[in-house]
Amino acid sequence: MRLLAALATLIFCVGFAGRADAHAALVSVEPYNASVVASPPKSVELRFNEAVTPGAIRLIDAEGRERGEARVSASGETISIAVPPDLPQGTVVVSYRVISQDGHPVAGSVTFSIGMPSAKVSATAATDDSVNGLIWLARIGLYLGLFVGVGGVFFGNWIGRSTDGMAVARVALTVGFVSAIASLGLLGVDLLGLPLAAILKPAPWGVAVRTSAAPALLIAGVAMLMSALALRGTGATHALSAIALVGVGFALAPTGHAASAPPQMLTRSAILLHGVGVAFWIGALAPLAALVSRQGAAALPVVERFSRLAVPVVGTLALTGLALAVIQLQSFAALVETKYGFILVTKLALVLALLALAALNRFRLAPRLANGPVAARALKRSILLECALALGIFALVAGWRFTPPPRTIVPETPLALHIHTDKAMFQVLVTPGKAGTDDFVLQLMTGDAAPLAAKEVTLTLSLPERGIEPMERDAELGADGYWHVRKVELPFAGRWHIRIDALVTDFEKVTLEDELEVAPR
Repeated sequence: MRLLAALATLIFCVGFAGRADAHAALVSVEPYNASVVASPPKSVELRFNEAVTPGAIRLIDAEGRERGEARVSASGETISIAVPPDLPQGTVVVSYRVISQDGHPVAGSVTFSIGMPSAKVSATAATDDSVNGLIWLARIGLYLGLFVGVGGVFFGNWIGRSTDGMAVARVALTVGFVSAIASLGLLGVDLLGLPLAAILKPAPWGVAVRTSAAPALLIAGVAMLMSALALRGTGATHALSAIALVGVGFALAPTGHAASAPPQMLTRSAILLHGVGVAFWIGALAPLAALVSRQGAAALPVVERFSRLAVPVVGTLALTGLALAVIQLQSFAALVETKYGFILVTKLALVLALLALAALNRFRLAPRLANGPVAARALKRSILLECALALGIFALVAGWRFTPPPRTIVPETPLALHIHTDKAMFQVLVTPGKAGTDDFVLQLMTGDAAPLAAKEVTLTLSLPERGIEPMERDAELGADGYWHVRKVELPFAGRWHIRIDALVTDFEKVTLEDELEVAPR
């Protein structure tokens, strides 16, 4: 009872400890992306949907030079980059890499042009793919240490009451501990956008220890160290292995996409319980296979004891997993339309296969253990297949590190254009403002910003430099009071000529024209 009360208290504390918002996303930029300005602006303002910390911010001028004198400052959700006044004419690239509150980097780039766009835009620095590959491997290694290592030691102390299979747990703990240390350095390299060799320098480590991942990795390391002590028979082995098992949940709860999702009480508690449940279940597989292999029918009481305990654990895993999936996806369509959803569907398929094997083991193969070595070998093969499926699930879940969940995806900021004369003002919003299929929203106003009533509105677009002759489309007045032109095909990026004709009366037409910079797809 004391252990349950302590666990409940810990869950309560994790649920309310700290506030973290969703995965950061860029929501606006000034001057707006792909815009053309007459002279260099004083600064570029990047605004995100949550407070962020600058990682690597680079400003590259039209001649391809990185301007190191561009000062960077941060205030809450806004990153400000001071623009040197001597920028040459052409397209300027601002490449950003910021740290969101869940500890993950968010990267991208925006452009604006001085005078006119460049014929060729200077490329930003390429990402070191080896860093991402090692981050993925380190995450898998961490899962092995937490789930196979810590979970295996807990099984050996509390359920199996045997040292069979502990060699696997020992190796997993070693791999996990090394992976935890490597993960911290690789995180810093990733946050700063540096090559892999920079992991030997202090800067990446200094950045990484200031993220939410640092305390999580510290808890993971302590949990694995306690399991290693329990494995050596040092001190109160049962207590050490139990505390380490709960520590698995605490290592996962403070950081990551799911941990930063509201409501915090639900998501962090769900992650804690989910992590403990996975360690309990997956950690038992290698020791069970060793027991069955060495003891045969004598291992049946342990197998049955584990099967009974696993039923409520699997139920908890299903409930917490469902809750987290609903929060992360927010719509059924995201399950099939996003990379995150694809990974989740694949993971669910592997989990269902794992459950099918577990049911086969419990109801058919385990009861036959008394029949002799043949039955023991069949059960062992089935358990080893469970281990392989579990490893596949670890590899998939590690891929979520690079895939923002659908709940964090912010719709692209529309391309905005303001056309102003003494007689009228037209505000044009183009979504997404890139080559391809775009939607136009037109707001018509008089010269003094009062609504302008029109009987008909026509949108005309052309791109002379590409030989695109004027395309005329009629706008429709929407219930929102704006004029809409939907699904306009803009086959090329470039500086499109836009003309808007508003028929005010049978004898009066207001026409405004300007240039619209459409970004590449």
